[in-house]
Parts: sequence; C-alpha cells; structure tokens
Amino acid sequence: MLQIIKNANVINEQGQLERKHIVIEDGVIQSIAGVEQELPETVGSSSIDAKGKLVTPGFIDMHVHLREPGFEHKETIESGSRSAVKGGFTTIACMPNTKPVTDNPETVALVLEKARQAGLAKVLPYAAITKNELGRELTDFEALKAAGAIGFTDDGVGVQNAQMMKDAMRKAAALGMPVIAHCEDESLVKGACVTEGKFAERHGLKGIPNESEAIHVGRDILLTEATGVHYHVCHVSTEQSVRLIRQAKAIGISVTAEVCPHHLVLSDEDIPGLDANWKMNPPLRSPRDVEACIEGLLDGTLDMIVTDHAPHSEEEKAKGMELAPFGIVGFETAFPLLYTKFVATGKWELSMLVKRMTSDPARVFGLDTGVLKAGAPADLTLIDLEKEKEVDPGTFATKGRNTPFTGWKLKGWPVMTWVNGEVKWSEGNGFE
Repeated sequence: MLQIIKNANVINEQGQLERKHIVIEDGVIQSIAGVEQELPETVGSSSIDAKGKLVTPGFIDMHVHLREPGFEHKETIESGSRSAVKGGFTTIACMPNTKPVTDNPETVALVLEKARQAGLAKVLPYAAITKNELGRELTDFEALKAAGAIGFTDDGVGVQNAQMMKDAMRKAAALGMPVIAHCEDESLVKGACVTEGKFAERHGLKGIPNESEAIHVGRDILLTEATGVHYHVCHVSTEQSVRLIRQAKAIGISVTAEVCPHHLVLSDEDIPGLDANWKMNPPLRSPRDVEACIEGLLDGTLDMIVTDHAPHSEEEKAKGMELAPFGIVGFETAFPLLYTKFVATGKWELSMLVKRMTSDPARVFGLDTGVLKAGAPADLTLIDLEKEKEVDPGTFATKGRNTPFTGWKLKGWPVMTWVNGEVKWSEGNGFE
C-alpha cells in the first residue's frame, strides 16, 4: 500500500530543515518530494499530515539490555521493544548478559524469535565473547555468527585477561565481526559504586577511578592494532578514554566508540544523595570528564549515542547506593533530554544530534537503515520539537522506572514511529 507523510520537516544535506512529502510503498521509501510536487494518488493509499513536525530516520541504539531470557521481572523483549519505539528507536542491539547468557546459537535464536513475535523494533543480538561471560573460554564465534549474532561482547564485565581478548579479536577479525568491549579493570573497582571524587568522599563510599576504564581502552587499542579487528568501546565516560581513542583514530587503528546521554548531561556533582537511580556503570564522572565526552562527540572521536537502557525492579533499586544494581532506563528520554540540553540552547546543531543517533551507528555497524532517502527502509520517527512535558516514569512503556530524570521538563518528544513503513506507536493511538 502507498503511504504519504505530508508536510514533514526533514534535515537536508546542508543540515537545514526543509519541508517535504515522503512517499512509502511496501515498507521502503519511494521518494522524498518537494511540497510543490504533485503527489501520486492510488486506490487504498493513506496519508498523514506531519504539519511541519520533524521526520528523521528511526533512531538506532547499539547498546541496550532487554533482560530476556532470565530476568523478565526487569524487562522482556516485548516491553523493551515497546519502550524503544515509544522513544523513537527502530533498531536496537541487545547485550548478552542474560540468564542463560547469550553464548550459544539456541539463545540467539530465542532472542530473534521473541523479537519477531513482538513485531515492534528491529532487534539485533550480540553474543558473548566468553562462555557464561566468565572470561575463561571463548564461545563458538562461527556458530554464533551463523545464528544471527552481530558482534561479540562480554558487556557487564570486562575481559580481564589480555591473551583471551587478543584471541577473541583474532577470531572475530577472521570472521569480519566486531568486538564490543565493556572496559573495566576489576582489580580497581571491587566494592565501589560511584566515581572516585568528592561525592564518594562525602558519603564514605569507595570510588571507581577513571583509570579502571582507560586501562582497558589502552590495552585493547594495542590489541586491535595487532589483530586488525573492528574494536568498539562501550559507554565511554572518561577524559582519558576519549584521549586514547582520539589518538588511535589519528593513526588509523580500527576503533569506534559510543557515549550515553547521562554521561553528557550529568556529573557526580549533580547526584542529590544516596538514591540508587543515580547509580550506573560507568558511573557519573567529573565535570571535566563530561566536557571531554561532549568534545569527543562533537569532533567524531565518539561515533554515536547509545542509551545503555538497563531496567531494574523498584525493589532492587530500593536497596540503596551500595547494594542496588547499576543501571538506568534510557529509551524514552534520550532524544528530548539531549535536544533540550544542547540543541534548544544553541550549543549543538540538530543535524549533528540526529546523525549520531541514526546514520553514524548504521555506518559503524554496516546497517541498511539510519538514512532518509529513496530505497531505504521506511524506519522513521516523527518528533514534535515544540512539545514540552515532564519526565514521568509512571507513563513509561518499559518495566523499569529507574531514571534520575524524574520531573525534568523536556522538549522534543517523539510522537510517532514507523518500522518498515508500519506505524508501531503513535501518541494518539498508542501501540498498533
């Protein structure tokens, strides 16, 4: 069926907003026409008037936790996918630290089947680097790739043994697959829950030092140079990591990296108290680290924005800063948070923010989506840049309520999301 999105504002090649009509057929963008052009009319066609709202490629999140299998009380693939499309995300890549760990073809197949049944966002599963994420024995990379895994990571824990990581990189490189690394030296972080600094000192908490992340980044960059693998750094949070990645890119080492919204808008100086909704890993760092991450995103050292969406139950988060699990939810606040903080204030170009959430992750991971052009999948997000409302976890589609942004007044909310030309969620009609 032919679908037309009329009077949409799209970002053109010059980064400016331009009014267009978008024509979709069989899940694919057929054309992006000027408003002065005559539109095709066929029996059974449908149209939506965007009324000047922004239409972007659907957001892509290459770092999420859907918790299923094993932790369905926190999230399921369906509930997480609902939250994703409500936040404007059409493609999401889920981490393997489930129970059982996604370290075998059967679990990869389960994730893909659950995503198919949910019929919402496109779900791309990562597989574990080591069996049960214990760092002792490599998984069967060939079988996992054949089952549909898009890369290998032990996210949630760092691979502590350098030889194990080098062997993994060699195997992944031979298969043309990326290694995605949670960078954390466990010898420096045991028993710690927030970053090393004034907040930790004030509350008598053991701190997580910056070098716990940067040591692994530096080690892995050297291993990447030796093996030629595509190496991707998860949730960068420190000035030292940004510096190392920038230097590696400058000499042609195949490293890419991501950063989360919370590491761009919050520092440890913003933590109001011992509320575990402010506990995440990596932790909120110093204002200097925040500025380094912003600079890294702007100059392309950090290639993309991810949410690290990590839902937990309210009971788990109620255990307090020291005992509660790390992590916050992120799908439904990511774009409005960054739009309000940086674009609406004139600090960033809208085109840069959209690029880091769409075409850049698609480029890094070789995806066929993330662009707004004829022939591309009709994965689209409609955004009301003027819409302003408070963050209310009670309205979230995710099972998780663990966010530090409760009560924040934000602008720029997604109001409709298409996947392969089908409306999956709209503000007026909910999930379709």
